Amino acid sequence: MKKLTALLLAFVMVLSLAACGGDTGNNASTPNNSDNANQSTEANNTGDTSEPAETETDSESVEPITLRIAYMPNYASLWGVLSAMNTGAFEEEGITVELWEFADGPSEIAAMEGGSIDLAYIGKGAHTLCIQGRALVFAPSSVHTSDKIVVTAESGIESIEDLAGKRIAYNSGSSSESTLQSALSQAGLTEDDVELFDMDVSYMVSAMVSGTVDVAVAWNPYTTEILNQVEGAKEIEFSNGSINLSSWICLPDYAEENHDILVRFSRALYKGMDYGSNPDNWEQVAQWCADTTKTSLEANLAQTGDATWFDSATLISNMQDGTMEGYYDHLQQDFLDGESITEDEVVDMSTVVLYDVMREALGI
Repeated sequence: MKKLTALLLAFVMVLSLAACGGDTGNNASTPNNSDNANQSTEANNTGDTSEPAETETDSESVEPITLRIAYMPNYASLWGVLSAMNTGAFEEEGITVELWEFADGPSEIAAMEGGSIDLAYIGKGAHTLCIQGRALVFAPSSVHTSDKIVVTAESGIESIEDLAGKRIAYNSGSSSESTLQSALSQAGLTEDDVELFDMDVSYMVSAMVSGTVDVAVAWNPYTTEILNQVEGAKEIEFSNGSINLSSWICLPDYAEENHDILVRFSRALYKGMDYGSNPDNWEQVAQWCADTTKTSLEANLAQTGDATWFDSATLISNMQDGTMEGYYDHLQQDFLDGESITEDEVVDMSTVVLYDVMREALGI
């Protein structure tokens, strides 16, 4: 396989980002200082017809705690946690949230291992690191459509079979890599048949604009930016029946020592998800995401169709009928089929997913 480093410019930017992380290291930015970042505020509940999960928690009876939360700058990462913050759900649990922005799941896990982050949201790809023992899943977030494969007009690519010999930008260890591997496998290709550029997903826009690469495998909002900025760029469709889950994670040691905190956080998160999954509230949630990520309302509204957003009623049903366990078992099989993990790395997913935390937080 011919793997190339992304670009000298990308390297310089990475060094710059690392420097900006200060004492947190691991590519963390300074805490997000938007009005939503460090405290829960009352949301505008106009039009809300959802019914949040019930709780018996009295905020005066629990020990207040501040949690450092890692997120990625997109709607999928923020919709649930911002909804919980702005509807007072975290406040009810005695939780203050600090939001820290990262580019991808592997960087978030590294930051947790470095001690600068408590909990994190991850997309599909970083679940491989959970299977390998570096983190545990304690709450699901959504089921997504696959990351997109976007190509330039000049590449002449019309199908995934045309990827052979092309220059492809991807992000290792993330859902970008797992999507690429699935596409190559379905096309009967291997990594040796293409020219790979492993880069931070945020650099893919400029790489596509400059013509450095022919293909970018990424997620929103970056794919939308590419489609808007690169004339003639288009998405290549493919379907392989894979499951694209996003989840909330923590380190194994943190889970062992802080079961009650995980339940409190999850209970509040599920209330936020009840609010945020209601289509009547999507514009409000998109505005919170826009304010936090410093992007447009329109760009965030465009991402509301990227996934099936879980609410507590759906989660309870999925837990009771075995659907949730099936999701995570299927996810591991996807990684095995795509060669993201080996046969020797396959585990019982009940050792990776904290179903007991989910049940307790959902009251079942």
